[in-house]
Parts: sequence; C-alpha cells; structure tokens
Amino acid sequence: MLNRDDLKGLKLSNPIHLAAVGFGSGLAPKAPGTFGTLAAVPLFYLLAMLSIESYIAVLVVTSFAGFWFCHVTSDAMGVHDHKAIVWDEFVGYWITMLPVLFFYPDLNNTMDIPFIWIAIGFALFRFFDVLKPFPISWLDKKVHGGFGIMIDDIVAGVFAAIGLLLIIQYWG
Repeated sequence: MLNRDDLKGLKLSNPIHLAAVGFGSGLAPKAPGTFGTLAAVPLFYLLAMLSIESYIAVLVVTSFAGFWFCHVTSDAMGVHDHKAIVWDEFVGYWITMLPVLFFYPDLNNTMDIPFIWIAIGFALFRFFDVLKPFPISWLDKKVHGGFGIMIDDIVAGVFAAIGLLLIIQYWG
C-alpha cells in the first residue's frame, strides 16, 4: 500500500505521520478526505461522552496538535497538503458536531444522538470542505504550512456547524 509514489517520505511507524493520515484512513486511493471524515465519526461518539467544556478543550488541543502533525508530515512527504493528510478532516468534523452537544447535553449514552445529525453533519462538512466557498478557498490557497492545512477545514467545520445548528433548531 505504501509503495505508491505519492506517499514518499510517509512513515506509518512515526506516530505523528500516523495521526496526520487519520490512522490510515487518508491512504484510501479515492476520496481520502471522505474516508478521513468517516474515520472521525466513531471518535466523535467517544468525544461526545465528555462535558461540553472538555469537548471544546479537546477541539483546541487537537487543532494545535494538528498544526504540528500536518506540518511535520507534509514536510516529510515534500508536498503541501497532500490528500492523504486528513487530520484536518477529523478536527473539522468534530467542530461541525459541536451544536449536537448543546442540543443533547445530558446524554447518558452517545447512542442517544439521533443518527440523522451524524449524517447531516457529515454531509455539511464534506460540502463546505469540497466546495470551499469564500473565505475557505482563499485560506486554502494563501495560507501554508501546518496551520494552512488545518485552517480551511477548521473554517469549513465552523460553517458546517452553523448550518447544523440552524437545521437542528428549526427541524429538530
């Protein structure tokens, strides 16, 4: 699998690289961002067991860690924002799902989260991540390094979270 020419410099034995490629989910030959986002879903269920304050703290920590993971991995691969680097999709999806925790703050079990919100959050995040409306497209093109890899997905997550919030508020 790692014999692909586009994966030169990537070492899955390096935990930073492994995290950056979404624990392998970003190695999908087609639609790695979609596979990375899918891999973030079960982790969201685990994170949803935290208090809202702890969840937000995890978002901050994983964002800052992502700046580093993505920078180190893209440098090793010699490509800015290689498609296999999907840590940004993980964080972007988790940001998207924040409104769910405000509407379901007393979860006894993360399975109490209606699956429809998981699916709509997924679709909204992928929509904003793929289409990249302004300012996401500008950030994607103009900001470089690990911060640049992460920031467009962070903003896509914020846009998707606003969309999810409105949908839950009016149709939930």
